[in-house]
Amino acid sequence: MLLAAVAAAVVCVPPSAHAASGGNVNPQIAGLQVALRAWGLYNGPVDGISGPLTAAGLHTFQRAHGLHPGVPDARTRVALGPLGRPLFGSRLLERGCFGWDVSVLQFVLRRDGWYHGALDGYFDKTTQSALRRYQRHARLAADGIAGQRTMQTIAVRARVPVKPRPVPVEVTRIVYRVRAGDSLTAIAHRFATTVRALARANHLDPSRVLVIDTRLRIPAEQVSSATPTEVRALLDSWSQRLGVDPTLVRALAWMESGYQTHLVSNAGARGVMQLLPSTRRYVATTILGKPIPRTVSGDVEAGVLLIRHLLQRFNGDPSLALAAWYQGERAVRTIGVYKVTRPFVSDVLALKARM
Repeated sequence: MLLAAVAAAVVCVPPSAHAASGGNVNPQIAGLQVALRAWGLYNGPVDGISGPLTAAGLHTFQRAHGLHPGVPDARTRVALGPLGRPLFGSRLLERGCFGWDVSVLQFVLRRDGWYHGALDGYFDKTTQSALRRYQRHARLAADGIAGQRTMQTIAVRARVPVKPRPVPVEVTRIVYRVRAGDSLTAIAHRFATTVRALARANHLDPSRVLVIDTRLRIPAEQVSSATPTEVRALLDSWSQRLGVDPTLVRALAWMESGYQTHLVSNAGARGVMQLLPSTRRYVATTILGKPIPRTVSGDVEAGVLLIRHLLQRFNGDPSLALAAWYQGERAVRTIGVYKVTRPFVSDVLALKARM
């Protein structure tokens, strides 16, 4: 098999577990197959078997994205988008989640006869009902949430190779230039930090007067966490406040991060809406005109402000606004929608129709 090393690359698989599975079916591979199918590169069955069709689709994708053809490593999974991550076993799964791990869960539930819906990586009501049936059968709490105990049971019974990974911590570094009338207290309040932390980060004496035009490093802080349900509530709240279609915002957030608050891409895009730090600063300084808190709510606010701005720039056309989100407003106006952008736009609009 061309993907004989996939299991080892996707997760660390003990030799005994691999032998027990017959060395053929790896449910994690089902996640890869669903992701490749979304890109139009795999039309075979989602069977968890790393056969030639899966290998061909994977290698075609990797070449098209400037990656070395081989196993689906972390860089490949990031390039695949939300359906390429996270691996099964690395987070709690509940209704509203979207990603590789949901595809694996659906595959396992379908293979065992509990699920009869689409293998699309979207944890909807049908997936939740199937999981509850499985949990009752396995004598687990039938809450429709794949928490630690349910995940471990599935991993053992379905022989899913699992290696939980630590979640990267999101930090944002900001440099602020002191203006007339500023004080450490006012700046600390503006950026949701403390005078002590601000003084320590810049080797300052809090009792001394600040010099205008001094550049201050704002201390990096961990962005607070939120469950997928809480993220959805924030998305709806900011959509309502800013007058943007909440179904579009939800779909965009699912496509970008699967509602993961601490996700950081290889390019440095961060949080629920996967904005680059430079984009976030643009939203704060140019669109909003004031700092945006470094919280989950602030991340959502920045993303909704940006998509509202792009909708306004493109006369309310969601397709062009999404294209500008993906490749940049200037590129859309001067060159048009890139070929690589079209699947992203189509996927978000397809998700929007289901919200």
